[in-house]
Amino acid sequence: MRGPLVLVGFSGGVDSSVAAALLQEQGYRVRGVMLDLWRESEGCQTDPENCPAAVAARVAEKLGIEFELRDWREEFRRRIVDDFTAAYARGLTPNPCVRCNSEIKFAALLRLAGEYGASFVASGHYVRRLAAGGEIELHRGEPRKDQTYFLWRLARQNLPRILFPLGELSKNEVRDMAARLGLASADRAESQNVCFIPGSLREFLAPRLETKPGPLVDLESGEVIGEHAGAAFYTVGQRKGLGLWKSHLERYVVEVRPQSNEVVVGPRRAVMHGGLEAGELNLLTENLPQEVEAVVRYRARPVRARILELDEKNGRLALAFAKPQFAVTPGQSVALYRGTRLLGGAVIERALTAQR
Repeated sequence: MRGPLVLVGFSGGVDSSVAAALLQEQGYRVRGVMLDLWRESEGCQTDPENCPAAVAARVAEKLGIEFELRDWREEFRRRIVDDFTAAYARGLTPNPCVRCNSEIKFAALLRLAGEYGASFVASGHYVRRLAAGGEIELHRGEPRKDQTYFLWRLARQNLPRILFPLGELSKNEVRDMAARLGLASADRAESQNVCFIPGSLREFLAPRLETKPGPLVDLESGEVIGEHAGAAFYTVGQRKGLGLWKSHLERYVVEVRPQSNEVVVGPRRAVMHGGLEAGELNLLTENLPQEVEAVVRYRARPVRARILELDEKNGRLALAFAKPQFAVTPGQSVALYRGTRLLGGAVIERALTAQR
């Protein structure tokens, strides 16, 4: 008997390749689809054999599954790249991968699943998917590779249709399986950067934003103590490359003010924050507890936090941390947990200096 059809999002990497192989082993019918998002950064012109799409096609052939490449570049540019650039122009520090997962990758897979009559979609994220009490829950995967932080924007109603085959595996186990199967992606290097920024962030932003040097203003004295290269290039908590005239000072970016082209700097205690206010709230549970663990950037340690305000209708949230956190940054995501379970998240709008 043929199993249900699963549409697997291919990237040309080892994780999505092994996810497809595991689903096959579990009896699913698998079809691979890769979204062509930003071809310029992938080296496809200079090394076409190692282009992610070419590698993904070879993996699909090895597994004996159908595969296609879909052009999603215009939507990706408009919804992710343009939004990313505009956020920096407003003095924010966005996380494009969080938005891309919900608005591009899984949105596209679910839309295409409707075309093919697929029952499920799947990806190579390191996330555990559990069924409990009538709900589908997302839990942290292997600690060194857990990617739940990037998935808080997923719509709760879509969780029953999304599979994460790698949830119980480590990266080494995934690579070993790919090697045993002889998959072309087995030895591919892991991407460390934002997919559309092959070089430095400044190199990417400079031709896209109107920037000019401006004053570095000391938070405590109000004095101008240096010159920055362009307000959009700086982020809260940054210490290096500030352009201080008084080199003995230890200063961190406290605030970016693009309207006046000022960057405000201050001592470390000025970027220790007692809580936050956030918008674009998305919950993956019906009932959010009064106390949660909050993660304010990828790889940050969870901190106990108390819900101060919760406005689901308008997508707003305020938290107070059990202990101050370093550089809570507007534009970044706060992901909410209870133990290993991802409860949801929001986009940080403002750090609260003192605990309430």
